[in-house]
Amino acid sequence: MKKCVFCGGHVEKKMVTFTYEDEDKYLLVEHVPAEVCTRCGEKIYSPKVTDDLLEFAKDKFKPVKTIKVPVFDFAIHP
Repeated sequence: MKKCVFCGGHVEKKMVTFTYEDEDKYLLVEHVPAEVCTRCGEKIYSPKVTDDLLEFAKDKFKPVKTIKVPVFDFAIHP
C-alpha cells in the first residue's frame, strides 16, 4: 500500500481535474490519472503525466470545450 509523502495517508489511483493558473491564464485538464491521498487530498502525478500536462500549459493542444466562469472580487463584497 502506497503512502502519501506529505501526511502518511493512504494513496488511491483516481482520475482528477488538473488546474493551472499563471497571471491571466487559466487551464483545466479533465480526466487526468493521479494518485490522491485519502487523508489530505494531495495529488501526485507520474513523470509522464507531468510532461503531458506541461504540453497543455504550452498551448500544444486545442481545447475540447470552453467554459464561461463568473469572477468575483472578495475585497469589494459588501
